[in-house]
Amino acid sequence: MFRYLTLTALGTTLAAPAFAGSLDYTPPPERPVVVQTPAPVLEPLSDWTGAYAGAQLGYGMGEAADEDADGLLGGLHLGYNYDFGTLVLGGEIDHDFASVDLDNDLGSIDNITRAKLKLGADLGNTLLYGTGGAAWAEADVDGDSLNDQGYFVGAGATYKVSQSLSVGGEYLYHAFDDFDDSDADVDLSTLTARVSYNF
Repeated sequence: MFRYLTLTALGTTLAAPAFAGSLDYTPPPERPVVVQTPAPVLEPLSDWTGAYAGAQLGYGMGEAADEDADGLLGGLHLGYNYDFGTLVLGGEIDHDFASVDLDNDLGSIDNITRAKLKLGADLGNTLLYGTGGAAWAEADVDGDSLNDQGYFVGAGATYKVSQSLSVGGEYLYHAFDDFDDSDADVDLSTLTARVSYNF
């Protein structure tokens, strides 16, 4: 009996440290919850209301005094748009310094100034528009300085790179009948790349 009690006490003593150790059990740390931040939503820069100014550079080709004409042109523009939501109405004045030379060294078209009306579609960051208005041109033909008023029609597209900067392109067809009473008609098409600062 004594031997049984001794073995029982010894077993209890040996088991005590293991049991006591179990009281110090520390559960594993909880994994942190990862909260995913949604990607920022980029608002379209679609309000085209306001003034703008910039520059253009391009190429012109056509016919003047029954001679082919072609060459470079570039200049400045200043305008204002009003955005009605889906439609954009605007006005612009621009001037091109030109070097559109006539064949056979007959002369050149040197300057073109335009007063534009523009009507466009607001497609968010893109504006597609048609334009037309009055044009004034100066030419040097056979050493004589000539100038005349005509008209133009065309179309263009502008894309907003940022709220203050936009880039685009424009095609215009010009017609000058009986240029400066010279009995010569002038037809000129221009294609330009444009950059504008929006105020």
